Amino acid sequence: MYVHAFGGLYLFTNSIISCGGKMLDNMYQNVISNKLFSFFVCFLAALAGLLFGLDIGVIAGALPFITTEFHVTIHQQEWIVSSMMLGAAIGAISNGWMSKFLGRKNSLIAGALLFVSGSIFCAQSTTPQMLIVSRLIVGLAVGIASYTTPLYLSEIASENIRGSMISLYQLMITIGILVAYISDTAFSVNGNWRYMLGIITIPALILLISVCFLPKSPRWLAAKGYFDDAKRILDRLRESTDQAKNELTEIRESLKLKQSGWMLFKSNCNFRRAVLLGMLLQIMQQFTGMNIIMYYSPKLFEIAGFATVTQKMIGTIIVGVVNVFATFIAIGVVDRLGRRPLLMLGFLIMSIAMFALATILHIGVHTTLDKYLAVAMLLIFIGGFGMSAGPLIWVLCSEIQPLKGRDFGLTVSTSTNWIANLVVGGSFLTLLNKLGNANTFWLYSILNLIFVLLTLLLIPETSNISLEHIERNLMSGNKLRDIGSRK
Repeated sequence: MYVHAFGGLYLFTNSIISCGGKMLDNMYQNVISNKLFSFFVCFLAALAGLLFGLDIGVIAGALPFITTEFHVTIHQQEWIVSSMMLGAAIGAISNGWMSKFLGRKNSLIAGALLFVSGSIFCAQSTTPQMLIVSRLIVGLAVGIASYTTPLYLSEIASENIRGSMISLYQLMITIGILVAYISDTAFSVNGNWRYMLGIITIPALILLISVCFLPKSPRWLAAKGYFDDAKRILDRLRESTDQAKNELTEIRESLKLKQSGWMLFKSNCNFRRAVLLGMLLQIMQQFTGMNIIMYYSPKLFEIAGFATVTQKMIGTIIVGVVNVFATFIAIGVVDRLGRRPLLMLGFLIMSIAMFALATILHIGVHTTLDKYLAVAMLLIFIGGFGMSAGPLIWVLCSEIQPLKGRDFGLTVSTSTNWIANLVVGGSFLTLLNKLGNANTFWLYSILNLIFVLLTLLLIPETSNISLEHIERNLMSGNKLRDIGSRK
């Protein structure tokens, strides 16, 4: 059955791809402007983030019912949850090669196919082992999406909207998480975990069809020598032919550097700085403590004094809503206020909120007012993350890597994200047991304060600066915080 399903899906996808370019050209004739067309393309690509968020959020509500049906052990529960993270790390690492040789668009198509097949297999799993393997497949798709989508968006969007468009991807992730929480709540009435996991097939199919109509990355085409195709796509995406011509000239200049990937990393200290900065950015994002809220929000609401199942589910949905709205703030101001100010403000907000939460827990949650104050600090923390580190780390990581080493640099930084994710998610309950609730949150408060200083000292301002200009500054040996300078 699965062989026939894959065969049919493969033929269907091929037919869509074969006519996608022609239909996209026809569609373009009817749009109002190149700017609107560019936004439309970015929106379709960012749909990958919706699937990313759905698969992150859905397992929280499904796991209790899976445990009941399969009578799984605690160790098996951990594997059901963490197999997706393992698959994501593998997907991110392998997709560096895929994105370089097959292209950004084809990588997104592969990820969409894995989203579809993984969701189907999850819903039809008959054993814990089959579910673990299915979640691993979904994880591969998540890894591909988390790597390729920010890269593709950074190469498609013009410099004046690049930050907003990559932040749009993060918004889709937060919306996906929220929708997963709401869906879990709805299906929890009947306890049908297969519907919780299987319904993701529908948006996965929408993503698969949408990606087939996307243009290829002009930077990737130029790197492969297809300059005419790159120019044709830039002419459709930029507001003027002069802008497209100038950007293609900058791309040609950046391609004169013949080294790439691992060889460039070994031989060029400036490229090593960019790779290490990308790793640092991802570690900073994960060690804010945000993912412990995503994975353990029911536990956190229990710590805050809300113990019933209904209270925990409502609290989880509120977490998702705040995360979505905070990301809208980033999209609205990231290209006007810049990356650095938003990051520093976000880390500072998170540090203060974590410190206040830890203090409340240290004193003790005794009254109703104490409960709501604790939750308020939790939501303020989420708002700080959503408006800063959530979207902006992906923006910066996709901007600071030079063209010839971009695939390698993003492979390393995205893999670092998932490894750090595993460390944070796997250590939180241990920290609570060893350090206690208050000390654990004080620790995360101190980390966020450190991140304010690191942003001030190391992180560049890259808004409204072309990728090629950032690359020239980096390769000229400018300080990391100055590689976005116009000088």
